[in-house]
Amino acid sequence: MQFELDDDLVAVRDLTEKIFGDRAEVERVRAVEADEGGYDRELWRVLADAGVLGIPLPEEAGGAGMGMLGLVTLLEQQGRRVAPVPVWAALATAALPIAHFGTREQVERWLPRLLDGSVVLSGAFDPPTGRAVTVTAEEDGGSLRLSGHLAAVPAAGVAAAVLVPAGLPSGETAVVLVPTDLPGVTVSPLEVTSRENYAAVALDGVVVSDDGVLPGDGAEIARWTRRRARVALAAVQLGVCSEALQMTARYTSERVQFGRPLSTNQAVAVRAADAYLDTESIRLSTQRAAWLMDQGREEEAEAAALVAKWWASRGGLRAVHATQHLHGGIGADIDYPIHRYFLWGRQVAFTLGSADATSVELGDALEHGGDIGAPA
Repeated sequence: MQFELDDDLVAVRDLTEKIFGDRAEVERVRAVEADEGGYDRELWRVLADAGVLGIPLPEEAGGAGMGMLGLVTLLEQQGRRVAPVPVWAALATAALPIAHFGTREQVERWLPRLLDGSVVLSGAFDPPTGRAVTVTAEEDGGSLRLSGHLAAVPAAGVAAAVLVPAGLPSGETAVVLVPTDLPGVTVSPLEVTSRENYAAVALDGVVVSDDGVLPGDGAEIARWTRRRARVALAAVQLGVCSEALQMTARYTSERVQFGRPLSTNQAVAVRAADAYLDTESIRLSTQRAAWLMDQGREEEAEAAALVAKWWASRGGLRAVHATQHLHGGIGADIDYPIHRYFLWGRQVAFTLGSADATSVELGDALEHGGDIGAPA
């Protein structure tokens, strides 16, 4: 594969770089965190009006058909500005699985409203931790009755619906679109590290008709979705680390101690170089996984997505620690811009699995015949 962006992806990069650069300045981000619950409604509408939300979706679903590489390119620019909009959650954990697996009625009901910015969608696809699912479903006539608790769902505080895997009595899994205004749904806002909009979602006997269930093997739909969500998160982390490194390079080049710039100290240069290598590892592994998905090589993409997420967790955390430390005392100031990148880096590192948890899953995938894939 080629790691250079083609002309279409360059156009996506340039467009989204301008939108996020103009609309997610530090003062605006701070105001959204303090006064708007970590969700910038105005920016969400701008992204919709510019057609950005449709970049990865197939053309038959109203999108631009640019797939995961398009999404990765978009999310890197969001990460560079730590812009408080739920792009990765809405597209990777909701819109893409609806477009790929949903019925025509499900696509027509939800995706046009997502694309025009009038609704937000999200999904709850945390990896299994001892139990396959945290929500159970019982058949109730022509409906399903859902019960369970979702500890932390991105954008659930503003989402019109959440896509949820639910365990059936047969041992199978159903993936269900749950409107958040249904009786029995309780959404409780959470404060998270990144200050984005998150909420806990409790389901107490929530009745969802069968037309809210995505057809097909629910367990495979959940794996397919989780794969893309991890690569999407890695793309956000790529942007976070890349911009934090640029900020640090400027700071250490301009900050003078003992008559010379900080950047001329060997320890500073080595620490920054290590962070750069971690960031480039995130870039290459993320692009590789996205490319495999766009090529339809799902078996190889499973392991590749885990590799990308591992680098985003382990390497990303090292990188944002380094950039904050290289700012010295000012890096610990919670109002100084670099601190926000540190917070976002930590949030991504532990979302959908820490580095250690991801490495365990990767080992299992490789043991059972998974393949990271050879270059084509």
